[in-house]
Amino acid sequence: MKLIYRITLYLAAAMIPIMALWGTFFYFAMVNEINDEADDMLSDYAELIISRCREGRPLPSLNSGSNNSYTITPADDEEVANYRGERFVDREVYIPELDDTEPARVLIRLFTDEEGRYLRLEVATPTFEKEDLLRTILGSIAALIALLVVVVVLLAVVVVRRSLQPLYALLKWLDGYTPGSGAGRVPVSSDVVEFKRLSEAAQRAVNRSEQLLDRQKQFIGNASHELQTPLAVIGNRVEYLMDHTQLSEEQLAELSKIQHSLRHSVRLNRTLLMLMRIESGQVGESERLDLGELVREVVGDLAEIYAYRGLSVECLGERHIFIYINEAMARMLVTNLIKNAFVHAPEGSTITIRLNGSLFTVSNDASESLDSSCVFDRFYTHTSREGSTGLGLAIVRSVAEHYGFVAEYDYRDAQHHFSVRLRR
Repeated sequence: MKLIYRITLYLAAAMIPIMALWGTFFYFAMVNEINDEADDMLSDYAELIISRCREGRPLPSLNSGSNNSYTITPADDEEVANYRGERFVDREVYIPELDDTEPARVLIRLFTDEEGRYLRLEVATPTFEKEDLLRTILGSIAALIALLVVVVVLLAVVVVRRSLQPLYALLKWLDGYTPGSGAGRVPVSSDVVEFKRLSEAAQRAVNRSEQLLDRQKQFIGNASHELQTPLAVIGNRVEYLMDHTQLSEEQLAELSKIQHSLRHSVRLNRTLLMLMRIESGQVGESERLDLGELVREVVGDLAEIYAYRGLSVECLGERHIFIYINEAMARMLVTNLIKNAFVHAPEGSTITIRLNGSLFTVSNDASESLDSSCVFDRFYTHTSREGSTGLGLAIVRSVAEHYGFVAEYDYRDAQHHFSVRLRR
């Protein structure tokens, strides 16, 4: 879930109990205020009745057509003994004129008349229907909560999205950043302290990454250069021993193995140097090159080398595709991609090469898929292959990225499909 939606969800969730508590408080506060006003009116009305009763003056009408009413009855001894002062109660009062009961606030009070007799006075005044009030308040609160939730969510989305624009810009920059690409400084477009600190931390991480990458390139380059001389010396010594000394067949066989391993090490060393030059941008000038002609030339050379495997090659699509690329880099890309198929295709199977528009694809039979996320990594190893892919596919990806091409892998119809999307 995105941060902006999580924030709005929390805000909406927090508002519901807050509004519910506020509605409860509002309801009881309103009821208490209405009761206080009614109680004051009842007390004044009761004082008027008591004073008239004691003075022998006419009492107010028992009912004025509403549920404003009072009753005076003699109080018994038990009630007098337990009397603790006036009290207010809520009660349903029968209204003869309406032939119905209505809610009322009732004051109950004992007093003595001019003869000293205790009388019980009940004074009632109309009040509100609490259930109706409660339903009204609940409906109003629900409508208010819904309105506020919508408004707050919309405001939160707008405000938070606007506030998080620097974060989105930083994330977009980081998504597009590639170590060694020289992407420059991390964008900082906000005066918010947290965003500034985040940008500074990202900049420090990028600087460390660039420094480590430069050191790695420098180390590999220096090591490869330093290895060239001892490898050449060892190769010459092995050749001298094989040509100028009396050796047994077993010794010659061992020296041949050493020579084979030495040649592999020399090729690997040259490949590492080439990778460093590609990643450092140290390649020659580009020229208009016929990729179709280069593919047919490379296929002819590799077919002779791997003739013992009984493979057949089928070239489909366009015969001539022209792109702008350095010839050495193009040859390296095409050779490594096609050689990978010659090495790993089952014996006697068919390799298919397609040139369609801006897509160059090499396909070969396979029993299971490779991991597309790391198949172009250096020395990638999979259980379905003997050994690793070495540096061939890594060179393909490096050359492709240098020229803005895209190297891809796909497994379908029991075949590996290695493709390069060209920029013509």
